[in-house]
Amino acid sequence: ADAACELALPSAPARRRREVAYIDAREVAVEVRGAGRSTRQITNFLTPEVDVPDRLSCCEVLTPPGNWSSYPPHKHDDASNGVEAELEEIYYFRVEGPHGIAAHRTYDLVEGWDVTVTIGDGDTFLVPRGFHGPCMASPDHALWYLNVLAGPGDVRSMAISDDPAHAWIRGAWAGQTGDPRVPMATAAGRRRP
Repeated sequence: ADAACELALPSAPARRRREVAYIDAREVAVEVRGAGRSTRQITNFLTPEVDVPDRLSCCEVLTPPGNWSSYPPHKHDDASNGVEAELEEIYYFRVEGPHGIAAHRTYDLVEGWDVTVTIGDGDTFLVPRGFHGPCMASPDHALWYLNVLAGPGDVRSMAISDDPAHAWIRGAWAGQTGDPRVPMATAAGRRRP
């Protein structure tokens, strides 16, 4: 059988040299986040709990068809408030199936701009600042994306602040069940039934 592989090589300037490390997929934490139509899978392969990179953080998000992720809208661009990290973020999107589409929103309440874009397979979106979310999978196409984050902080963190208008959403998940389609993949890469 032909084996196919897709590689992403994210980077961020390091302040100190780190040793090369191998992380076995079976050792990577998989998190089910949200509930109801906001249920998604987060694969935390280089999040701050993984002490390998100096400044770079990465995770992947798998969103079933029709679900929302990166929700509620949140930001991490201002560490001065003592709550969030100061990070820039890149989303690299894959959309399942031919002609699959998704949507992504980024906005800034202070500067007054609001951008919602249609996402196709292979698209990339830069989030230098502002609130971002949701990422919306279309009803017939699963959405996968790689989050790549880096910032100037002395400690790697992905701490966020939710948009105050939408912060109540996290509390609403307590009364909802998770989407049974999540998690969507195992360490072996197979879809779960």
